[in-house]
Amino acid sequence: MSGATEARTRKVALIGWGAIGRTVGGALAAGEVPGAELAGIVDNRPLGDAVPAPQLTVEQALAACDLIVEAAGQGVVREWGETILASGTDLLVASTGALTDEELSKRLLAAGPGRVYFTGGAVGGLDLLQAVRAMGPLGEVTLTTTKLPSTLEQPWMDEATLARLRSTTTPVEVMSGTARDVPVKFPKSTNVAASVALAVGDLEAVRVRVVADPAAAHTSHVIEASGPQGAYRFEVRHVPDAANPATSRVVPYAVLRSLAALTGRRGQIL
Repeated sequence: MSGATEARTRKVALIGWGAIGRTVGGALAAGEVPGAELAGIVDNRPLGDAVPAPQLTVEQALAACDLIVEAAGQGVVREWGETILASGTDLLVASTGALTDEELSKRLLAAGPGRVYFTGGAVGGLDLLQAVRAMGPLGEVTLTTTKLPSTLEQPWMDEATLARLRSTTTPVEVMSGTARDVPVKFPKSTNVAASVALAVGDLEAVRVRVVADPAAAHTSHVIEASGPQGAYRFEVRHVPDAANPATSRVVPYAVLRSLAALTGRRGQIL
């Protein structure tokens, strides 16, 4: 009898069949993530026969899967996160902005026996920031996010703010605040702020600026951090997703990379 042990295949369900979910689900269905199998899709719309796996309720997904990927927004994390983890199912969160609610974050990290994971999404350098943080707190951390004005319009904005966004011909600051404040106001556009805060370990320490630029061909995120450990600067410029310009095209591929790490693909950079 061989001493080799067959690797376990993770049964994966997706919550959300939008810009992120379709790319992730298509790759899973095509077998592009070794050790992972797409077992179901959860969405509040009828999806018909065009999807590559059965449409399930959350309860059915919990019975059929051992890993759920959230790709549908912060509300899903708030409504279902603890239930998923309490069932023993692992959860991979794409909408990290939900974790700016510190009480929710604490409950998710304390819940189990399922485990919660977060994907870095559209930003890099988080692994280095976590390593630097182990040497002591950073003195200053800033994030400047620049996007097309149309992707930053929000229901809470008054007519004057909306008019300024729609008529500006130059970059204009839409909001500034901490990583606790800003993701709440822009739930579909500022998950990066929450991801940086998770890496740094302090929501209040990360100062965030949201800029609307009508000439922005790319979505950009600039992270600058400094302290006794050194000085760090990361800048990324992404092509927006064609179907959902509020998110960057790279985000589902970041989710797939996280999935590959969870299912044991060899040779990962961690």
